[in-house]
Amino acid sequence: MQENDQAQQGSQMTRETGQVNVPILPLRNIVFFPGQIMPLFVGRPSSVRLIEEAHQAQRPVLVLTQRDSSVDSPHTADLYTKGTVVRVVKIYTMPDGSKSVVVQGQYRAEFLRMTDEEPYLTGDIQPLEEEIPSIEDVEVSALVSNIRQQLKKLEQLLPDSNPEQLNLIMNTQEAETFAFLVAAMLNLPVPEKQELLETMDMKEFLNKLVVALSKIIQRQELSQKIQAEVQDSINKAQREYFLREQLRAIKKELGEEKDQLEVDELKKKLEDIDMPEEVREVAEKELNRLSVMSPAAAEYGVTRNYLDWLLEMPWKVSTEDNLEISAVKKQLDTDHYGLENVKNRILEFLAVRKLKNDMRGPILCFVGPPGVGKTSLGRSIAEAMGRKYVRFSLGGVRDEAEIRGHRRTYIGALPGRVIQSIKKAGSNNPVMVLDEIDKVGMDFRGDPTSALLEVLDPEQNVHFSDHYLEVPFDLSNVLFIATANTLDTIQPALRDRMEIIEIPSYILDEKVHIARQHLLPKQREEHGISGKQLVMSDDVISDIIDRYTRESGVRNLERKLADVCRGAALRIAEGKAKRVTVKKEDLPDYISSRKYYPEVAERITSPGIATGLAWTPVGGDILFIEATKMKGKGRLTITGQVRDVMKESVQAAMSYISANAKELGVPENFRDTLDIHVHVPAGAVPKDGPSAGVTMLTSLTSLLTGRVVRNDLGMTGEITLRGQVLPIGGIKEKVLAAHRAGLKAVMMPKRNEDDLKEIPESVRKEITFHLVERMDEVLEIALPKKGRKSESTKKSVETREENS
Repeated sequence: MQENDQAQQGSQMTRETGQVNVPILPLRNIVFFPGQIMPLFVGRPSSVRLIEEAHQAQRPVLVLTQRDSSVDSPHTADLYTKGTVVRVVKIYTMPDGSKSVVVQGQYRAEFLRMTDEEPYLTGDIQPLEEEIPSIEDVEVSALVSNIRQQLKKLEQLLPDSNPEQLNLIMNTQEAETFAFLVAAMLNLPVPEKQELLETMDMKEFLNKLVVALSKIIQRQELSQKIQAEVQDSINKAQREYFLREQLRAIKKELGEEKDQLEVDELKKKLEDIDMPEEVREVAEKELNRLSVMSPAAAEYGVTRNYLDWLLEMPWKVSTEDNLEISAVKKQLDTDHYGLENVKNRILEFLAVRKLKNDMRGPILCFVGPPGVGKTSLGRSIAEAMGRKYVRFSLGGVRDEAEIRGHRRTYIGALPGRVIQSIKKAGSNNPVMVLDEIDKVGMDFRGDPTSALLEVLDPEQNVHFSDHYLEVPFDLSNVLFIATANTLDTIQPALRDRMEIIEIPSYILDEKVHIARQHLLPKQREEHGISGKQLVMSDDVISDIIDRYTRESGVRNLERKLADVCRGAALRIAEGKAKRVTVKKEDLPDYISSRKYYPEVAERITSPGIATGLAWTPVGGDILFIEATKMKGKGRLTITGQVRDVMKESVQAAMSYISANAKELGVPENFRDTLDIHVHVPAGAVPKDGPSAGVTMLTSLTSLLTGRVVRNDLGMTGEITLRGQVLPIGGIKEKVLAAHRAGLKAVMMPKRNEDDLKEIPESVRKEITFHLVERMDEVLEIALPKKGRKSESTKKSVETREENS
């Protein structure tokens, strides 16, 4: 109450006029205003002495603010020149020896000069002239009213404000004292407060107070807003922390702490994996679902497995291609003998890849008979290029989900084989072999070949979508290699997407090289025999091929070589020999039975038998056509699992012979007096196609004329009712089959002459080719002149003999 009374008296104090000499008290970081009552802590010895002497002598003191608070012994240049003259009210001695003094501001004064620095600062001062405004002034009244409103608002914003101080200020009526008390209360920087102290025009003083209060209020409102937001965030974080801690404790009690650890591991794994953004968004969404899901829920295992697949897929993991063309060529030649077309295609791909790095992987389809190395060639290509190798068989696949995967709604759902193989490879650019693509089936579960259309289309597989993953995966870098025995059963749309490379049957020389370089060393190693312990010449290998394994590929040859190795291993293990040399005459001791005989010459011993050449999915083969006649009424019987097209060839041959009976030397009424039976041996094997037409006609003509067909000749070609010979397919396979069977001549349509370029030169040298356009040419070559009865036939034979 005493201080309040003194504050009220402050506005009524008279100030000394003229220059006076007073002690100077420097203050750090404090600007003192008239009418302000405030305790000051005095620590400097000089300042302590100044306060004590001024209090005893009731002498006024000029309080000046230091420009730099770090100066311990300030001089004139270190002090502001304008300050407040104060009266020392009371002094308290603190326990540490310092003084606490209560002072009251009286009036503003200007420091003129320093008169003494010892024992403390003293100087001359000049009181500042002030015009005391009247509260009745409208502008002053408005400013004071505005400041009072701002103070009320500030009181609400500052819950820790001093209500007694604010009450004192609000009850002060004099404008000047009110302004000084408000300025003293405000928390403003020292330069701004000093500027207020030096402002002599009270209206300007009040205006500056309004501006300063507005800034403080705005700053406080913004600070409270930020504080509220921060507090909300902290409260939310703390709430989540406490909830998670409680959840962790609950899971620990239930024994589910391990599941949380798994979620944390998945999160860390997701952060470390490089994957497309759209895939990352899906993975994060599923991971968030998993983190709040109970492990006992049915969906937990499904979601966990799905995340495992997403995180283990090689989205951006690639192996670097070996682009050294010479090294790749050497590797391919080492692994496989022959197959030049395939090797050249791979080298072309690598050459383009070397020049243009963003080339998409080709989609190749190796077509050929079994055992020629289609599947193993895929592995060799992968090793040569430095890529990962994966393979899966499509034989017997009937479910579309095997290719595109199952929906996650099904129990035990998995991605399709394509995605499974990519994951197994661990890179997004492996060599992927789709084995037996021609044996894919279809049923009520869908058509797998239709699902393969997207996989094997370079324009679509950039965004291949598996039903299980439901996010696109880029298959454009994969080198797809499909294998097939035949193209006939492959869907045309699927066949159109692949680059077809035909792999022919091996000839004898190629088989000998393959056996010597690959098969025999492999079997020796598998049976624990060194090259010195088992000796086998090329002639012996040729004999095994000719007498035991007439096939397009080399699988049976490898089995027979394994038989020989087992027999040699038995002799060495029994101690009968340290070194086994196998000769031709020893083969029956190692290989149980002889399978093939030179039967062509032996079988064609009577009229009505002809040797045809056929193409099968497992390579070319020879085909015997046998015909016999008996008394009857013109009935025609066809047996041997012959299907419609081949039956039509027999009927066309009969019609041609009937129409040209006189020229051929055949009784014109044979269809009325004879029954004819045409049989194709190997009756358990279905046969079809028009290419046996030439052989059918030759067999029937031989039967009806009594002339025996040449036993060293194989023939193929389609016939018409007019006796023309039309081109057919599979020439290469058929010629190689004739070569394997020991035939010395092949008759074929002249229009197939260009196909002879595909046949190895060594085979062409050993076989005589007869290119024909009409059936009369066929009969001239196939039937010897003995027994010919028609004049036209006789003349054509004589003409051929003269030309020769």
